[in-house]
Amino acid sequence: MFVSYLILTLLHVQTAMLARPGGESIGCDDYLGSDKVVDKCGVCGGDNTGCQVVSGVFKHALTSLGYHRVVEIPQGATKINITEMYKSNNYLALRSRSGRSIINGNWAIDRPGKYEGGGTMFTYKRPNEISSTAGESFLAEGPTNEILDVYMIHQQPNPGVHYEYVIMGTNAISPQVPPHRRPGEPFNGQLVMEGRGPEEREEKERNQEKEDVRGKAPEIFTPEAAQTFPVRHPERLSPHRPDNLVPPAPHPPRRSRDHNWKQLGTTECSTTCGKGAQYPIFRCVHRNTHEEVPESYCDSSMKPTPEEEACNIFPCPAFWDIGEWSECSKTCGLGMQHRQVLCRQVYANRSLTVQPYRCQHLEKPETTSTCQLKICSEWQIRTDWTSCSVPCGVGQRTRDVKCVSNIGDVVDDEECNMKLRPNDIENCDMGPCAKSWFLTEWSERCSTECGAGVRTRSVVCMTNHVSSLPLEGCGNNRPAEATPCDNGPCTGKVEWFAGSWSQCSIECGSGTQQREVICVKKNADTFEVLDPYECSFLERPPSQQSCHLKPCGAKWFNTEWSMCSKSCQGGFRVREVRCLSDDMTLSNLCDLQLKPEERESCNPQDCVPEVDENCKDKYYNCNVVVQARLCVYNYYKTACCASCTRVANRQGGFLGSR
Repeated sequence: MFVSYLILTLLHVQTAMLARPGGESIGCDDYLGSDKVVDKCGVCGGDNTGCQVVSGVFKHALTSLGYHRVVEIPQGATKINITEMYKSNNYLALRSRSGRSIINGNWAIDRPGKYEGGGTMFTYKRPNEISSTAGESFLAEGPTNEILDVYMIHQQPNPGVHYEYVIMGTNAISPQVPPHRRPGEPFNGQLVMEGRGPEEREEKERNQEKEDVRGKAPEIFTPEAAQTFPVRHPERLSPHRPDNLVPPAPHPPRRSRDHNWKQLGTTECSTTCGKGAQYPIFRCVHRNTHEEVPESYCDSSMKPTPEEEACNIFPCPAFWDIGEWSECSKTCGLGMQHRQVLCRQVYANRSLTVQPYRCQHLEKPETTSTCQLKICSEWQIRTDWTSCSVPCGVGQRTRDVKCVSNIGDVVDDEECNMKLRPNDIENCDMGPCAKSWFLTEWSERCSTECGAGVRTRSVVCMTNHVSSLPLEGCGNNRPAEATPCDNGPCTGKVEWFAGSWSQCSIECGSGTQQREVICVKKNADTFEVLDPYECSFLERPPSQQSCHLKPCGAKWFNTEWSMCSKSCQGGFRVREVRCLSDDMTLSNLCDLQLKPEERESCNPQDCVPEVDENCKDKYYNCNVVVQARLCVYNYYKTACCASCTRVANRQGGFLGSR
């Protein structure tokens, strides 16, 4: 493709050279054979002293947010370069003195690109926000046709803004270079006349230059005139061929005429690169002063016909074509978005996708970026914990937990992170609900074989969840765990005396315990130790036994009997029975055959409305007298008056009922 561009360029140059006799070069003054060129100030034939480079750095410390003016770009400025010294969260902005915003106005941030303003084209660059450290910039070739102001949208400390532009100096000659002039165009509209040799043309040009010097004073460009300097730019027309032009006559113009057709530049190229089209512009001018006059002064039949010529045939530089960002991957919180970035190149008004290496001179824009549409909803605890659902024991309590949006509205729970949801219900322990004392049966044996001893039982305070009878609470009236017993006097009695068992040899499982066993003789208040053979006729207690600490099994515990449901004629009473393990928790390992009764009959005697206070049982075992039917004897009838009377009343009632 590049080779074809070169071929087109060579053909264009050769055609232009053939169109001009002698192949003479073109100067910036549009005369054949001139060697004048444009200097950096834009002055044809200048010596680079006619302009001034203005540059500086804006480093003011800004305190308030918003727009702050950085620098004024005067009218006529060229080579404009406004650049942040390094990347920041600030933005550059550009506006005209008429108040029209050109870039980043009205708090709206524009995308990087080209923006027209002040009579020139500004290129707005914003380097990659992630990988680059360079700041924003405005670039323009100029010249500007009005005063422009550069602003900074201040959001964070000012990193410094470098500004630079070129303006005409006090002794500068106004630029006279027609825009878009191309090598190979006619100069000043002078057409090459047939029949004239090089000598005649050179003589005419020398005479014309002398007339220009005599008849026109040099113009001085002062700073005061910079605002209103009447510089006339050549007319810019459409790149299309003018349709009001008359083809030239086949014969050359007469030498005696005072006016002729002159080329005053060309139309603007239809494209800035990649092969465009443009046409020469011809105007009627005075032959000596070159002042433009009405076209009626010239012979219309001699006006050249504009021919389309290729322009800007060099290939356009490749560029990154940036697509639109995709939707954010998340509706709230930090997400990701993507866009398509392609390397493209324009030629002949067509945009083609090319290999990425063609854009290697440019930094590739990011294809992914973080995004956040809004702040996600969050969990809020609206109330404190409620009271526990039970006054004692283990219950539950609750509180109100809601999902709230970033504007304070209650939304569905799905909009919040369920993994982070606070608990709205939990268990609460209000402590044990003790109600009754639970007891085991008294031990069957007295702690001693003779003399005073004790029998024992186990006592524990437990929650009463079953019985609805009016059992009393535990309180401070703990039932006794030991009761006295006596197996008779021990005087002169010989027996084995066993000491206390030692601790179990292991903490759990099966172990052994030891104790001392001696033969003693009990007197009234003393013991006498005898030789073991003195007790040989007695069974010696074991001095060693197995022991098992964990587990210790489960046992039946029961409460005391309740009051009898009736005071006479047979009632019942109840008690609560539970199987408890060694740690006093409920168990199901007790032997059901050994379970104590939970209900029994009571007060089976008849109800006696009136009782004779003189008729009482003198012995506790009068029920044996009744069972032996001894009440027929006066002695027993008197000794067991109450029992014998009840039997007599019962039998009388039975006989009466018959």
